[in-house]
This record gives sequence, structure tokens and C-alpha cells, in this order.
Amino acid sequence: MQDDEWIKKLEDGRKVKFSYQELPKDGAFITAQLEANEVVYSVVLTEVRNPLEREDVERHFKGELSKK
Repeated sequence: MQDDEWIKKLEDGRKVKFSYQELPKDGAFITAQLEANEVVYSVVLTEVRNPLEREDVERHFKGELSKK
């Protein structure tokens, strides 16, 4: 999984679009965007275990996405 993009429905019914992109030298760029929301949470990870699983990416944003 070098580049991946998917949509997940949260327990409260909101949809989130996630993306994952591997970067050189064990890095990754990950994002999460709530449906109909202009705010995109994005993070550049360095020294990460690639490839990340979808669950790893979703877990990284769990705190932000739990806020309403």
C-alpha cells in the first residue's frame, strides 16, 4: 500500500475521507477530512514503519475526529 484513499463511516454517522502516501526514507503523509468540511487534518510522519495499515492511519486521527 504505497498510496491509498478511502472513506469510513464513524459511529455517529459522519463520513471521513482518509489518505495515506508513503514518502522516501520511511516517511508518510496522512490526512483525514470530514464530509462537507473544509478542514483537513494532515500529518507528515518521519521514521514510521511503512507500509501503514488503514487502521494505523485512522487511529492517528481518533482524538481529533471524536470532537464535534
